[in-house]
Amino acid sequence: MSNRFGSRVLNLLMFAAMAAGFVALFAFAATPAAAQGHDGPTIQVTGEGEVTVKPDMAYISIGVREEREDADAAVEAMSAALAMVLDRLEAEGIPPADIRTGTLRLDPMMSNGSSMSAPEVTGFVAYSSLEVAVRDLDRIGAVLDTVVQDGANSLDGLRFDLQDRSDALAEARQAAVADARDKAQLFASAAAVTLGDLVTLTEGGSSAPPMPMMEARMMSDVPVAQGEMTISAQVSMVYAVE
Repeated sequence: MSNRFGSRVLNLLMFAAMAAGFVALFAFAATPAAAQGHDGPTIQVTGEGEVTVKPDMAYISIGVREEREDADAAVEAMSAALAMVLDRLEAEGIPPADIRTGTLRLDPMMSNGSSMSAPEVTGFVAYSSLEVAVRDLDRIGAVLDTVVQDGANSLDGLRFDLQDRSDALAEARQAAVADARDKAQLFASAAAVTLGDLVTLTEGGSSAPPMPMMEARMMSDVPVAQGEMTISAQVSMVYAVE
């Protein structure tokens, strides 16, 4: 009995030793990873940067609207006018990749009706819109004049943009980082502490919204003011405090 009891104790001791070794090994392995973090005092700041640039392209939103008593006739008339617009854009050197179809709609036209009768369908309106990228701003007026002469009967919007935003966005990001760093230094000085190393840097978002659309009816010889657009960036930075 004593031998059997002694064997059980010995096995328990060996298991306990192995478990302790495993725990120690796990703790040793986890220590370097934990040391990578920073648990001391920090200063967290947000920086913003903006760059104003001149646009080098534009998006023109044009529409074709045709009314007919019959639905098929309305669609046919709209399709014919749209085909003419596409032909004129091709003649102006606009590649197909720069032309995108937007809205395509067929709506009934209803009478007002009265207390004695319900509204009735009096006809149909077929509508289609196109968004055209014009990469030469000097040609905007010519493109508008061209399409209005053959098919397009409404100007739904005109907005300006950049073909390549990478350089301007990089400049805005640098300005955002500098802004955050200056804020951190200001706060550290005001709090009578020393600014330490950078712990983390996270981009909070960047934007380059196109210039607002211009709502107008289509007309020839439209004067176009290009103006400027703003590209912005935002960063969040955390500094250690010594």
